[in-house]
Amino acid sequence: MEKENHVLVVFPHPDDEAFGVSGTLSKYRDMGVPVTYSCLTYGDMGRNLGFPPFATRESLYKIRAAEVEESARLIGIKDLRLPGFRDKTLEFEEPGLLTNLIRDMIVELGTTRIISFYPGYSVHPDHEATAEAVIEAVASLDTEKRPALQLVAFANNTFDDLGDPDIVVNIEGYEERKKQIMAAHKSQTGPLLESLAADTHDAKELADQWLKYERFYSYMV
Repeated sequence: MEKENHVLVVFPHPDDEAFGVSGTLSKYRDMGVPVTYSCLTYGDMGRNLGFPPFATRESLYKIRAAEVEESARLIGIKDLRLPGFRDKTLEFEEPGLLTNLIRDMIVELGTTRIISFYPGYSVHPDHEATAEAVIEAVASLDTEKRPALQLVAFANNTFDDLGDPDIVVNIEGYEERKKQIMAAHKSQTGPLLESLAADTHDAKELADQWLKYERFYSYMV
């Protein structure tokens, strides 16, 4: 993991950053690398309303906005951008809108590395629309100005098709910080955090999965 000039993170929902990449982002910030996080929606159509429920469909967007702000604070991100696209509709946005937004940020910020989802291997339609827009944005730039792509893939067939991740970040020493970041999204993460806290074999496997390493794929355009 080398120091970058600027890392741009693009995900569609609050908490997308917490599970798979928050240890990596924390390490970048501790290295002094500027990180911008563009969270495209408020995730207000998510099925979870808290455990037990404490949100309503009307209040969820404010709650999740506050949660991602706290998550960003814990990571150390000072440039959090919330463009406010409608949740669960990114695939229906005007063609080029997301691509141009991402391209403009790359140019504005002098981004040298992007962290996002891997197209075709991220399950949710909003994830896929985000991944496609990121790839299109990078491909639209001159070759020498294209940032490196460091992508998260987690579809069931990922390892069969893509093989093992080629970027593995050791986040040992960041376990407690990552748990705090995940806990910031309390409307969504209650059961997972309870599972991690249990004194069981399954809890140990979950901890090994989430709290020791973060795994990515590079992608060439």
